[in-house]
Amino acid sequence: MNSVTSAHRKATVELKGSLRELSNQLSLLNRRVGSRLEMKDVDLDCLDVINRLGPLGPKALAREAGLHPATLTGILDRLEKGGWVVREGDPADRRATLVRGLRERNAELLGLFAGMNASLDGICADYSAAELGLITDFLARATAAGRGATEELT
Repeated sequence: MNSVTSAHRKATVELKGSLRELSNQLSLLNRRVGSRLEMKDVDLDCLDVINRLGPLGPKALAREAGLHPATLTGILDRLEKGGWVVREGDPADRRATLVRGLRERNAELLGLFAGMNASLDGICADYSAAELGLITDFLARATAAGRGATEELT
């Protein structure tokens, strides 16, 4: 006998549908934010990676963003011209370059995401710390699964 119940299958289907809807809404939000900043979607994605993980070398950034290094050159040129990032020498390797986000521009970026962040704060207030831990674990595992599926297609 299959240990997965009909109710579990239904809940799983609903959860996957909710994740797809969330993905679509976040894509729309990012597109609108990018449009306000006169930035392409991919530029905003790379800026997010730089701000979360940086400073990074261009190769590491390309890997994290899932982009070809040659594509990254144009993105970094636009981000640098827009005053979002700087390219600096790597103190550990004189021949290498690091890309660092300019924190002084973050207030502008955060302002555009303020509505979503406030909504998420309100939603999180309805859950206990343990429940939030469970949700965080689920999202981390789902992200890892997405990363794995993406790598399989590469």
